[in-house]
Amino acid sequence: MALQEKLDKFKKQQEKCQSTLTSIAASNKTSAAPRPSSSSASARAPTPAIKFSNDTERLQHINGIRKSPVGAQIKRVIDLLLETRQALTPEQINEACYVDVNANKAVFDSLRNNLKVSYDGRRFSYKSKHDLKDKSQLLYLIRKFPEGIAVIDLKDSYPNVMEDLQALKAAGQIWLLSNFDSQEDITYPNDPRANIKVDDDLKQLFRGIELPRDMLDIEKDLQKNGMKPATNTTKRRAMAQVQGISSKPKTKKKKNEISKRTKLTNAHLPELFQKLSNS
Repeated sequence: MALQEKLDKFKKQQEKCQSTLTSIAASNKTSAAPRPSSSSASARAPTPAIKFSNDTERLQHINGIRKSPVGAQIKRVIDLLLETRQALTPEQINEACYVDVNANKAVFDSLRNNLKVSYDGRRFSYKSKHDLKDKSQLLYLIRKFPEGIAVIDLKDSYPNVMEDLQALKAAGQIWLLSNFDSQEDITYPNDPRANIKVDDDLKQLFRGIELPRDMLDIEKDLQKNGMKPATNTTKRRAMAQVQGISSKPKTKKKKNEISKRTKLTNAHLPELFQKLSNS
């Protein structure tokens, strides 16, 4: 109501100033110029009214924001804090987005208790889930979660965090994978030393898979699932047949006995060669 009263008062002041300026302009013209004849006066176009600065539209916009639901006002403030990444006083917030935090207790209390807002007793600032400042801190945090961390929990940490995630992925330091169940991206550390906890049912499923005994069947299964095998058994076996090489590996016989051709270098241990001398 207070703002509407101010608007009505402002309109009345405009009308009064408009009337005053019009009368002043008319009196100045009358005293400065000779009185025109009735014929010339009728032919002359009417004097345009002097325009006065009109701020009504802006005030109506501000009034609409302050009368909007508390949730809508909270969103305007949080968006402002997220965009600026600065700690702002209620007066600065009011000046930037027209939300009067001090005049609306519901807005003030909601902001102070919001999980995305930090309040130090004087200023409000945006609070992300993870307090990160740069790429090195981002990588350090990801390595603390070998089982993966949701990208949605990282994307508001600092302005260019998404670019740093792509840079870490390109450098081979992390993995960025999509979770088909929740349609969210998950990032994992690309560290072979990391200990990853695997559920027992997944272990049993892995161990219960019986692989084909022939490499040709393995390669066919890989291709069927859209993967490129690292080997080409068909080509390798064809080349072996052309060159007359058997595909079966040769087994070497172990020599358990010392033959007569063995050079005797340990003559001071005759018991080792007793069997050889008896033969």
